[in-house]
Amino acid sequence: MLMLSVSMPAIASAPEQAQVDANAKKPANTAPATAPAARAPASAAATPAPGTGPTDEQIIVQAKRRNQMEVISGGQLGALGTKKGLDVPFNVRSYTSALILNQQSQTLGQVLENDPSVRTTYGYGNFSEQFVIRGFPVYGDDVSINGLYGIVPRQLVSPQLYDQVQVLNGASAFLNGAAPGGSSIGGNINLMFKHAGETPLTRMTGDYESAGMGGGNVDAGRRFGTDNQFGVRINVAGKSGQTSIDLERRHSVAVGGGFDWRSRDGATRVTLDMDYENQGVEQGRPGVLLGAGLTRVPRAPSPSSNYGQPWTFTELNYIFGMLNVEHDFSKHLMAYAAFGGLGGNEKGNYSSLTVTNAATGAGTNGSMYVPYIQTNESTRAGIRAHFNTGPLKHEVNAGGSGLRSETDTAYAFALTSLSSNLYHPTFYRQSAPETFVGGNVSNPQKNGYTRLYSLFFSDTVSAFDDRVALTAGFRYQNIFANNYAYGTATTRYSQDAFTPVVGLVVHPTRQTSIYFNRIEGLAQGPQASGNVVNTGQMFPPYQSVQYEIGAKYDIGRFNTSLAVYQISQPNAYTAPYGTGGQSIFTVDGQQRNRGIEWTINGEIMKGLRFNGGTSIIDANQRRTTAGAYDGNRAIGVPGYTINANLEYDLPFLKGGTLTGQAIRTGHQWADNANTLRVPGWTRFDLGARYTFLVDHKAMTARFGVENLANTRYWASAFGGYLLQGMPRTFKFSITADL
Repeated sequence: MLMLSVSMPAIASAPEQAQVDANAKKPANTAPATAPAARAPASAAATPAPGTGPTDEQIIVQAKRRNQMEVISGGQLGALGTKKGLDVPFNVRSYTSALILNQQSQTLGQVLENDPSVRTTYGYGNFSEQFVIRGFPVYGDDVSINGLYGIVPRQLVSPQLYDQVQVLNGASAFLNGAAPGGSSIGGNINLMFKHAGETPLTRMTGDYESAGMGGGNVDAGRRFGTDNQFGVRINVAGKSGQTSIDLERRHSVAVGGGFDWRSRDGATRVTLDMDYENQGVEQGRPGVLLGAGLTRVPRAPSPSSNYGQPWTFTELNYIFGMLNVEHDFSKHLMAYAAFGGLGGNEKGNYSSLTVTNAATGAGTNGSMYVPYIQTNESTRAGIRAHFNTGPLKHEVNAGGSGLRSETDTAYAFALTSLSSNLYHPTFYRQSAPETFVGGNVSNPQKNGYTRLYSLFFSDTVSAFDDRVALTAGFRYQNIFANNYAYGTATTRYSQDAFTPVVGLVVHPTRQTSIYFNRIEGLAQGPQASGNVVNTGQMFPPYQSVQYEIGAKYDIGRFNTSLAVYQISQPNAYTAPYGTGGQSIFTVDGQQRNRGIEWTINGEIMKGLRFNGGTSIIDANQRRTTAGAYDGNRAIGVPGYTINANLEYDLPFLKGGTLTGQAIRTGHQWADNANTLRVPGWTRFDLGARYTFLVDHKAMTARFGVENLANTRYWASAFGGYLLQGMPRTFKFSITADL
């Protein structure tokens, strides 16, 4: 611990890292420190009597060497509430705002690069981030905030607004309900808003990223009123400039306000969050599609090359927020309710390169313009009761949730393509004429309406001094959807499903647990379309089934977990029908993913911290059309992934920390037949940060290099298209706590 003797007025305002009263009660929701090296209570040598005015005195500022926890075991588990990871039969962890700040993360995907079970790709044909957990996708539409679906910006997310990014591995239909976008079968991502802590916070950060992107953010929080009942937390973040990819420019603005109130006895708690986010991409590097007949995957071009057309862009604007109310009727009964909403306005002109010759890189660019307007409303309410029946303790959760989503959209795309090349792109001043139009691109009309509502109930019974806990419950879910032909209703979908859950936790010791769960995933079933005999037929919701067994060890500063699982999900395909050359759309296929996950997070020895682990997946196709692909690996799912993130406090430089990260992803297949092999890849990052005091204020400077070796590689083949990894990127930031 670094100890600095300084002289300052006794009544001077101290930064979040320095508190005058060393014995003050620790806040329950303290904002993360810029760097632990500066998070220090300062103990006063003397306190002036009231009314005597400021006096100079010697105080000790203790700059702590050990970082605040950047990864926490546990998180928000929907119907079950916020839980410690050791006590639940699920694999969940949270990446804190300290990690987001220290790693200078600008997107949600950059935060999740720390997780060995998560990989990031783009959505089909655009620049939206899409995540893959346990071999299944999580669309941006299906990321939640504080356990509520439908209020997260669906394409790109600014992480500076959030206190935690939580990852739940595995199916979650009981915990969270059906995801509105129809994904989250293999896992769930949940964000937690920032709110004011007990200590005043004023934090300013400026940052720079190569080749020429600058930005910064302001994070301020205060509590006031009787017993600090009222809290305000304001976040403003922005960036603009050219990325490390040639000719690609991005900009973003995020503004968030978090307001909270608690009664004097703490029994009633109200939070209100209101946020705005703007994201834009100009001449972004797109994903690469593979033309028919290719026998191999083209080699990745130079890491910084850009084969995106200069007229491509996306502009995303979102207003979203949430009201949450909790009230404790007694220590045994609590009720809660939440309401959130989102208004999104997106538009973009997109173009993906389709490679037709893997050797030369020759291909074609199409073009499509898409406006997309979205209006969502989401709500949940429930009760949580604690009581005993003899030697058994019960925690009962009961409640419901609802979501309404309306989308207005249209499209216009070109029937002709523009010749280009992966390695030597041809740039055009404008796209080919967009001659095929669906809807009104100047005034998009309704194209989809979805309504989800559900009821849930569970009982967690614990015994033997909480050494054994059994959770059992169910959720009833209704999925209603109307499809429109740009204003005119065409089809209607209404289906119900029950998704049960059973989970068991056994604590051999207070620091360890062994767990088992059987839980299901749920997604809207497909509708037959195209040239098939059953066009228009609607199928019941997809219900995936997961079995998982695991073990955890958690001593606070260090935790590790091991999980073994199996998830089976139905798949749809088109099969021959009869002898007349006709086809039928059916849901008789299956993808079965089996895997092992091992994560390690925390301080493994004094001054040395490790976050990471490994994930091994066998993603197996089963019951495919005529058995053609039975036994083959699913598209875009690597056989293994490894993450290793190290931090080392320099013993010879107080306040100095070295950081390093290695990311390894095994090979993937870009086609169902497993003939197009995408090589595995490894990326190395290196960085450092230094915390020091300037005029009694904590300052932290950070420097990082991502993809240190400037390796060229295809990061993902999920969905059958290729996404290239980022080139060598330099990052620098400096943070001041005022």
